[in-house]
Amino acid sequence: MPTVPPASKTAEAVDVTALLERGRTLATPVLRAAVDRLAPPMDTVAAYHFGWIDAQGRPAEGDGGKAVRPALAVLSAEVMSAVPETGIPGAVAVELVHNFSLLHDDLMDGDEQRRHRDTVWKVHGPAQAILVGDALFALANEVLLELGTVEAGRATRRLTTATRALIDGQAQDISYEHRDRVSVEECLEMEGNKTGALLACASSIGAVLGGADDRTADTLEKYGYHLGLAFQAVDDLLGIWGDPVSTGKQTWSDLRQRKKSLPVVAALAAGGPASERLGEILAADAKSSDVENFSEEEFAARAALIEEAGGREWTADEARRQHTIAIEALDAVDMPERVRAQFTALADFVVVRKR
Repeated sequence: MPTVPPASKTAEAVDVTALLERGRTLATPVLRAAVDRLAPPMDTVAAYHFGWIDAQGRPAEGDGGKAVRPALAVLSAEVMSAVPETGIPGAVAVELVHNFSLLHDDLMDGDEQRRHRDTVWKVHGPAQAILVGDALFALANEVLLELGTVEAGRATRRLTTATRALIDGQAQDISYEHRDRVSVEECLEMEGNKTGALLACASSIGAVLGGADDRTADTLEKYGYHLGLAFQAVDDLLGIWGDPVSTGKQTWSDLRQRKKSLPVVAALAAGGPASERLGEILAADAKSSDVENFSEEEFAARAALIEEAGGREWTADEARRQHTIAIEALDAVDMPERVRAQFTALADFVVVRKR
């Protein structure tokens, strides 16, 4: 996994776990109240997806994810010296959009597991996964617009723009699965849309609600966008080499789905014997309907070729590069040093995680 040293001693002192937990604690009650508005059975299906109940409807303490987006939204309000609570509607709206995308992505990708549990479409069926995803997107806009302020309107506009980019990214991701070759530039564009856009929105939406001007919001979005690219690069590494116990997904999960992720694309672009051999194998895989039934050894052989061709190292380096760009973007925003250190610590966390 890529490792990035903390950018400063101040960042070292930040308790990232507490920062993430603050975002989760502030956002969850409002998030649950929003989900409770849904008509049955969508409210129950959504509660299962968020880990609040099990498949039988009993209360559960599920893994709610890393909560990076709510943490960023709440923190960004403090850029404007506003109280953290100012960012809560933004945090909830971003979480609703993120989970709308997860519900649909799991169905489109055929993923049966998320956060160590069966996915919604596996338990409740594809129709409910689609409907609940749509409902969460609508709720996201309601949560912001019901504030009735000019700032809420500006925040909603940024959220809808980010959502459209996210959907573009998912469409690109699906189309790339059916192509023999994808360029590194195309892959980065797709991942910028699919992951970077919403993290960019999360990094600015609290500040917008706190009255930030467009220049400040745009600069915070730059931080979040490049943080999103670093985040996705690490996800791509975990999608091939991650420990299933930590990730909650199958071994070699991205290879099973024939994803054109950064390690694969970089390896294919590298040239050399391992790259050429990998290209031949993946071209044959694309014509096969039996990839899901490959043995562990067959997937391991493909992963070894990706690593030999340099795809793993290139992706780790790219995660570090995007991390650096994100941190440097913060220099253009006047904010309390404590807040700057927390933004930096969150960026450090993104590139050293194991899930």
